[in-house]
Amino acid sequence: MRSFFPFAAGFCALVVGSFTSLSVPAQCDTCCSPCYRLTCKTVYEERQVTCYRHECETVYDQVDVTRQVPVWETEARERRFTVLKPVHETSVREERYCVQRPVYETVMRDASYDQVRNITETQEREERYVTMRPVWETATREERYVVQRPVVETVQQQQVRTVMQPVTTCRTQLVDQGCYADQVSVIPGTPTFPSLRWLPATQTIDPATGLVQYQRGGLAWVSGQTPATQVVQKVWRPNVVAQQIPMTQYVPQQIAENVPVQVCKYVAEEQVRQVPVQVCKMVQEEHCQKVPYTTCRQVVEHVARQVPEQVCHYVSEERVRQVPVTVCKMVAEEHVEPYQVRVCHMACQKETVQVPRVVTHEVPVTYNYRVPKTVVVREPMTSCDG
Repeated sequence: MRSFFPFAAGFCALVVGSFTSLSVPAQCDTCCSPCYRLTCKTVYEERQVTCYRHECETVYDQVDVTRQVPVWETEARERRFTVLKPVHETSVREERYCVQRPVYETVMRDASYDQVRNITETQEREERYVTMRPVWETATREERYVVQRPVVETVQQQQVRTVMQPVTTCRTQLVDQGCYADQVSVIPGTPTFPSLRWLPATQTIDPATGLVQYQRGGLAWVSGQTPATQVVQKVWRPNVVAQQIPMTQYVPQQIAENVPVQVCKYVAEEQVRQVPVQVCKMVQEEHCQKVPYTTCRQVVEHVARQVPEQVCHYVSEERVRQVPVTVCKMVAEEHVEPYQVRVCHMACQKETVQVPRVVTHEVPVTYNYRVPKTVVVREPMTSCDG
């Protein structure tokens, strides 16, 4: 509340300062009494104000704290465990087995075989064969044939020919006699950067499934667009006018004429001629010749042969042998092993700790400010206003 008074006093000074030009008419000295004018003046008074400022200070308090401190001690312990010790014992075992002993004998084997020997003999054979000998004879044969004799005749034949005659016609042609005119076109705005806007709740269609889903309202990034601009452009405004244009065309016409044409006809005539023909006859002739040939005859001969062979027979024999056998037994023995272990004990320890604490106190601050004050002063006027 103390800091509010300087601002309130300044506001009052502004309101009062607007009326400094007020004047009060006075009487004239020549008529009744001298004239005076009341003038308002603003005077500033110095005032002193004391305010309080908050300052924070850190204070440390002494607090006794008890904490757990680990204390390590070494203890001697014993570990008992059982060990299996192997003990080997050797004994003899009698083992019987059979052995196959080979026995060799010499035997004569019959290896006789048959041998085939070829004997070649040369002889002659009489062969008879028939050959065909050609014999040529000349004979005359009558041939009849037809000949086409040409006969030329003159005939009047009608021919039709096409003649192109010119024909002039008028054709209607559309001519554009337009001009350029001003036209206002609208240029759409360009997209702006996305901005954050509030969108209401809507129903949208999922493109993957085609189902209608509800979308809640909320803030979303929306792309805006600048406003459209209007531009004046020159545009061609058409004006179609019909014009008659003469055009000459050639129209075909058919003309018939009689033209003499020579026609050639062929008349068939039969003619006879004698043609000599050679005839070939094949006459059989028998020939005889002797042909030598070779004959191969096989003769079988028996060859006797004795081959000695060794035959092996196996004879079974029973034998006895002494086999040493070692048996291992595991005997349990108990052992004691000393070892040391470090043990941790938690001991209580008291300490004094400084705990910081923030203390807030008020500090007086003195400052001066000026307060405006309005004073009304009477000033004499030099001339009378009547």
